[in-house]
Amino acid sequence: MFEDKSQELTPISKLGEFGLIKHLTEHFSLSNASSEVGVGDDAAILSSENKKVVITTDILTEGVHFNLGYVPLKHLGYKAVVVNLSDIAAMNATPTQILVSLAVSNRFPVEALEEIYAGIHTACKKYNVDLVGGDTTSSNSGLVLSITAIGFENEDAIVKRTGAKPNDLLVVTGDLGGAYMGLQILEREHAVYLSNPNMQPEMEGYDYILEKQLKPEARTDIKNILKELDIKPTSMIDISDGLASEILHISDQSKVGFRLYEEKIPMDSLSISTADEMNLNPVMTALSGGEDYELLFTISPNDFDKIKNHPDFTIIGHAVEKEDGNFMVARGSNQLVALTAQGWDAFLNNQSN
Repeated sequence: MFEDKSQELTPISKLGEFGLIKHLTEHFSLSNASSEVGVGDDAAILSSENKKVVITTDILTEGVHFNLGYVPLKHLGYKAVVVNLSDIAAMNATPTQILVSLAVSNRFPVEALEEIYAGIHTACKKYNVDLVGGDTTSSNSGLVLSITAIGFENEDAIVKRTGAKPNDLLVVTGDLGGAYMGLQILEREHAVYLSNPNMQPEMEGYDYILEKQLKPEARTDIKNILKELDIKPTSMIDISDGLASEILHISDQSKVGFRLYEEKIPMDSLSISTADEMNLNPVMTALSGGEDYELLFTISPNDFDKIKNHPDFTIIGHAVEKEDGNFMVARGSNQLVALTAQGWDAFLNNQSN
């Protein structure tokens, strides 16, 4: 929870709803030509320039999606933006605007919201997106943060989940499993702190996976890389719920099956060693961990030579006929292991709350 002993904290009631919005957004400016009117009017005005509009929204709820016992508020604001920009990137579109809505209880002072908006502002600057609207309201139970992201793209460039064909190659960006392992470290150290507040957290050496969890990045760079390679994916999705779950989403929407090769799944050495340290199967953390926000896509086999040695991409499998199902080919034995959706589900994972 936000505490600052060095100054007197400002209750939200002192500013009121409209004063709060003005205070939190005064440092945001518009940088995209498509943003005609932003914060300050009844609604934003956006110009599509004959392009298709791509829109996504996401809600982050305290106690379900984040724990303020170890998630800094500035990181929360940043991540809330990134997870939505990742969805726009997964459509092969360019994000240009966001809207931010907050529900907060009176235990949050204005200074806490300033921290959240500082993270939002940092993300807007990094990804060149404009804050053009939103809302604030009161909450009886903690913090709820909702972001809507908007992008524009030419219709012929947009990639959906529906275009994969048998024999298409299955490709992923970056490495997987790191965000989940970062979460395990945070959960472990938080539990230690709760049992003994005098214990110092052991975070040293885990920087990479902690950053993957607390400050992930959206792969908005991939669109231009693929364009330079003259590759248009046949289907695409971002990896928010775990690799297995996302493969099954493309399978369902494209009416194909997949063969995923265990030995091809890209993982960072720290993710693997941390999983081993915690007696977890590293491959399972990639399959079911989630929150990696890398991109998973399929391409025509004719594009193999264009992508085979590129450092940003790993070919991890291929599409098959729908009736052949979805299986992982086990390392060494070539045994087929059925892929099941065991990734994050907010309703299933929150049944005990």
